Amino acid sequence: MAPDDPRRSTADRAGGRAGRPAVGAVLALACTAQFMVVLDVSVVNVALPSIRAALDFGPADLQWVAGAYALAFAGLLLLGGRLADLYGCRRVLIAGLALFTAASLAGGAAWTPGLLIAARAAQGLGAAVLAPATLTVLTATFPDGPARTRALATWTAVGAAGGAAGNLVGGLLTDSLSWRAILLVNVPVGIAAIAAAARFTARDRRPAGGPGRLDVPGAVAATAGVTALTYGVTRVPEHGWTDPATAAALAAGGAALALFAAVEARFAAAPLVPPRLLRDRAVAVGCAVTLLAGACFQIPMWYFLTLYMQDVLGYGALATGLGFLPHTLVTVAAGRWLTPLLMRRADARALVAAGALIAAAGFAWQAAAVPAGTYAAAVLGPGLLFSLGGGLFATPLTAIVVSGADPSDAGAASGLLNTAKQAGGALGLAVLVTLAGPVSGAAGYGGVFQVLAGLQLAVAAAALALPARRPR
Repeated sequence: MAPDDPRRSTADRAGGRAGRPAVGAVLALACTAQFMVVLDVSVVNVALPSIRAALDFGPADLQWVAGAYALAFAGLLLLGGRLADLYGCRRVLIAGLALFTAASLAGGAAWTPGLLIAARAAQGLGAAVLAPATLTVLTATFPDGPARTRALATWTAVGAAGGAAGNLVGGLLTDSLSWRAILLVNVPVGIAAIAAAARFTARDRRPAGGPGRLDVPGAVAATAGVTALTYGVTRVPEHGWTDPATAAALAAGGAALALFAAVEARFAAAPLVPPRLLRDRAVAVGCAVTLLAGACFQIPMWYFLTLYMQDVLGYGALATGLGFLPHTLVTVAAGRWLTPLLMRRADARALVAAGALIAAAGFAWQAAAVPAGTYAAAVLGPGLLFSLGGGLFATPLTAIVVSGADPSDAGAASGLLNTAKQAGGALGLAVLVTLAGPVSGAAGYGGVFQVLAGLQLAVAAAALALPARRPR
């Protein structure tokens, strides 16, 4: 193969005969960055009382320590994904790491509530640029086949571990050092990741005619729509669907997303989300299934299990974090080792459906077991089952979506996939809290887990509409 053959992988171009070490380094880099992004969604939760006392937060403002990150992250994911397609995933990866690291330093050093909230919003912006770039660099580095499956399995498992580890890491750092440590710990990790990105990722090719034009009207409409919709949904648990501010935010979000759809379909020369992406069944159906799955696993499952362990079992923050360790280990083991083996022998669509059915059985068991009031019976056993199911379906679902996108649209597909996951989590939590009302006692939690079981059955049914992706 000639040195300038376009078929050579990113890792081959970066490392030549040392391609294998470069491949491992790129995978470690992408997983480290994804872990930081997902971890920081929840790592501040257990530190909020300490933050309130240290910076004298008002009752209404404290929620924005978590909310500013979530809003910026969800609102800018589509834009962040398209940046990698236009300007190169190496440049965008390094820029996202630099912004996320600088914002973490600013947040750890903040001395007023306003500065901390601004830093968390900047972190969310960095995360929105970074998260799609980590997936894009993997699809550029690993050709479609078993190598990509193993890489995606590792990336997915690490992301799941980051979500589960947030409360544990936050509790450990806050108790042993300070709340500031939960942000400052990102700084040395981010600096090392920037150095690794500069060393091991291949230089971006200069597109013929220069980089494409960024769809600014589409970016503004998409960001405004997703941000307003996310803000409205996050208000629902406390204020309800009929609250004027909530209703206005939801209406504005819906109008902005309708405008975004019109811009993309009719006016944009280089759309933020090319319509051809949504015409591809793998991408369109895959993102819809991801949204449904996110309504269970992205936020709601952790939220209600945390409340159950603290309100019913009487656990503290650190004990609750430790209680999630078995869930994390099973998810990682299933996603990293079991799923790639099964994907060599079974259709990916069948694995998505099977994993969702296993998760549904786990949530149904959880609903029936919560009256037991013990960790082993009501949390550990069911949790191992639904964690196994979630670990089984995440990687084949991601593989189906990214395989459906043209390489020139890989960033946009990654941004769309991540947006579906985040939107599903936020919407799922709002709907569940509204349906359940003030949850207290075993009966209330049992009803929530019954709904989660039903949602997983819907995921299994929707998975049948995915295109077949045969073993390789």
